[in-house]
Amino acid sequence: MNTISRVTFKTSDEQLQHLYDEAERKCLLNIKDFGGKNVLVEGGGYEKIWLETQPMGGEMYAKRNIEVGLNNQLMFMEHIREDGRLPGSIALIDGKAVPQYNKFQGYCFPAPALNMYYLAGLDDDYLELLYSTLERFDDYLWRVRDSDGDGCLESWCKYDTGEDNALRYSDAPDAWSEEYPPGGCSVVPMASLDVMSYSYSGRETLGKVSRLLHKDEMAEEWDKKAAGVRQKIREYLWSEGRGTCFDRDNKHREMEVLYHNTLRAMYFNSIDDDMAKRFVNEHLLNTDEFYTKMPLPSVSVSDPLFRNITTNNWSGQCEALTYQRAIRALENYGYNELIPKLGSCLFDALKDECRFVQQFDPFTGEISRVSLDSEMDAYGPAMLSVLEYISRIYGVHREGNLMYWGCTTKAGCIYEQELAGHIYRIENSPAGIKAEIDGKEIFTTRANVKLVTDLEGEIITVCELH
Repeated sequence: MNTISRVTFKTSDEQLQHLYDEAERKCLLNIKDFGGKNVLVEGGGYEKIWLETQPMGGEMYAKRNIEVGLNNQLMFMEHIREDGRLPGSIALIDGKAVPQYNKFQGYCFPAPALNMYYLAGLDDDYLELLYSTLERFDDYLWRVRDSDGDGCLESWCKYDTGEDNALRYSDAPDAWSEEYPPGGCSVVPMASLDVMSYSYSGRETLGKVSRLLHKDEMAEEWDKKAAGVRQKIREYLWSEGRGTCFDRDNKHREMEVLYHNTLRAMYFNSIDDDMAKRFVNEHLLNTDEFYTKMPLPSVSVSDPLFRNITTNNWSGQCEALTYQRAIRALENYGYNELIPKLGSCLFDALKDECRFVQQFDPFTGEISRVSLDSEMDAYGPAMLSVLEYISRIYGVHREGNLMYWGCTTKAGCIYEQELAGHIYRIENSPAGIKAEIDGKEIFTTRANVKLVTDLEGEIITVCELH
């Protein structure tokens, strides 16, 4: 197992340097001992690890601490319930880690958990544990969460998709512990793009894990099952007329709230390329909908249900968590040129105060300071988003057995990543961009490209950033 990792970043941009340094410093505040295991909690007043955020957050933080990154995966795998249900959150109560099964909250777990196999240099035992976890949870979803038998998985409460206080959920409960849907509600059980995407992500990853374990026939079977989920999303939840996905209520009616969740589906890789293209071009980049001064409101600013509420509410304001998920979402579908633009918006919103908050005003970019019962700071998704956007714009990161190099600016900066006994270094300057592995130059290039290499530095692809 690889145990050493670190990142260093030095730039001539003093404000960006301070923002980076503060994000790194305040992330340390969120490392907590959960019953003998150090984990990274969500932070900013949220002192648990959530399935929605912390496997993803742990994998991102593994660039700096392999042990913590791995524990954020193992905590969920070790607390899977006998029936296959994963906890939506794990709390620290009286010194013990206590799993909570009253919501899904999200499922940003399969892809990050698999990438930890590469980052930490793990063995087949880890892959077998991951396989078992993903398979059992997928079985649970399809056994329990299609209560009306229409072939589409359901959300039963607001916290199943992490959309706290979202108006589109109407009178649905916040949380729900039972293994049957709540009755008498106007919307739920809701045919859900998110929950379908959970299954797709799990099945896609099960195919990849099967291949790593040399079980090719099993991999093909998981690929087919994943494709079936994608097809159902297209047939049942995609609006060809509107160029976006909509959930359906408990009477099978399309819920035409223009929410950002198609971008979430892109994070899970659960929609086809043509669907992603339409959503990005017609909605995400539409200045009257999602591409506001501070982009990525949770609901289109043109939608009747949009609300510019400054405290924890998924009815409108831009969420740091959406910025965190947008990186993988855009990379999955080749929209690499949008990542520096979104990153710059995030840096601009945060750099004056370096106060890392949950939400932002989409019209002004102003941070929303108050959450829960106090002023917010050290919110993990905001800090990790800053660090990850910097890695994409100025640095290098590893996904599987590939290295991704961000060559997007002529600004003076040096980014180094130590991982698995090697040092990956990229230097941006007005004279050009130079990359090295263990002190050996592997390429020089101009700005506004993204290069992909193997672990030895052999160039595989070059992506133009316009």
